[in-house]
Amino acid sequence: MAIEIKAPTFPESVADGEIAAWHKREGEAVSRDELILEIETDKVVMEVVAPEDGVIKKIHAAEGDTVQSEQLLAVLEPGAAATGDAADKSAEKPAAAASTAPDSAASEKAEELMGPAARQLVEEHKLDPAAIAGTGKGGRVTKEDVLAHLRKEPAKAAAAEPAAPASVPGDAAQAMPQVPVGPTAERVEKRVPMTRMRSRIAERLLEATRGTAMLTTFNEVNMAPVMALREKYKEQFEKTHNGTRLGFMGFFVKACCEALKRFPEVNASIDGNDVVYHGYQDIGVAVSTPGGLVVPVLRDADFMSLADVEAAIRDLGLRARDNKLTIDDMTGGTFTVTNGGVFGSLLSTPILNPPQTGILGMHKIQERPMAVDGQVVVLPMMYLALSYDHRLIDGKTAVQFLVAVKDLIEDPARILLQL
Repeated sequence: MAIEIKAPTFPESVADGEIAAWHKREGEAVSRDELILEIETDKVVMEVVAPEDGVIKKIHAAEGDTVQSEQLLAVLEPGAAATGDAADKSAEKPAAAASTAPDSAASEKAEELMGPAARQLVEEHKLDPAAIAGTGKGGRVTKEDVLAHLRKEPAKAAAAEPAAPASVPGDAAQAMPQVPVGPTAERVEKRVPMTRMRSRIAERLLEATRGTAMLTTFNEVNMAPVMALREKYKEQFEKTHNGTRLGFMGFFVKACCEALKRFPEVNASIDGNDVVYHGYQDIGVAVSTPGGLVVPVLRDADFMSLADVEAAIRDLGLRARDNKLTIDDMTGGTFTVTNGGVFGSLLSTPILNPPQTGILGMHKIQERPMAVDGQVVVLPMMYLALSYDHRLIDGKTAVQFLVAVKDLIEDPARILLQL
């Protein structure tokens, strides 16, 4: 009996999705839990896998089509053998093509390990997927891997060009074309549509700047106490907590939770003419992915230990990189923490993530001369930025919140003692 393969049930926050890539064709055999297609929504890329062993009998939606929740995508014939063109291609093994079969199989295998953005670049430039080295999890080829491969290709072509003769005597020299002076490289432009996720990110950023009275306040924090604590206990921490590393994000998430309890306006949101005060701290952590910035959420972060926070952040980061985040992972959140310092940012103004009214921006740690008790001391300092919605949060409250985070980081014992 044929099995209908349908689109997943999208939550209320996601209206529809777009088919990013089909990994199987009509008449092609599939195994249970094998990836069939990917659907890109406003927030995540969702994978649809085969429910049983069998053959794709009919495909009802093409790449680029917009699909709704529970829409029919394909029909699977369980237990059947490959038929049609797919079967013919697998059965045909001419002797002349036998030597190329391993290369073809390698290319198909490499293509399976690509995300939608990487696959689009490969198709546009007609590249061999097997020739691209993947740096993602399990050898997955990312968009950055394809771009790096493209940058290498012109250099290889230039090295292969034969050297021009030093001189050409007589009429031959006159017959040679004149080489124009100045740059001769082709000025290439390319126009591609935004991905669904990138388009949604753009919409939300514009929504934040147009729909909020956003203001940013700054401060700086001495990171020496946290760095000393981390250096002293990092090995013991990792052994005790099953390989979880002690980083800086855990300290900031816990410091924000404590500060949010003291200043509930920063943990609130505006809904029409109402202010919604949240009696819990769900902290969003901004994560960069090949498809754009996503903000998975740590639920009830105030009840999580430092080790729990660090382990959860690492798990979310890995799943974000591999497009394994679910919509539930990124739904909600009462406050957000973003760390531009990992990319070298010294100072920035983070943009709010509506309907939240506050976001904390961390930056790179840089040694600077500071005045301490009348003496100049070189300390590892970090600039902190708090962007907030001035419609709800007064400047005094925002400054006090940021000072509270600063005090907790500069004396980490306060986090444990809730002082």
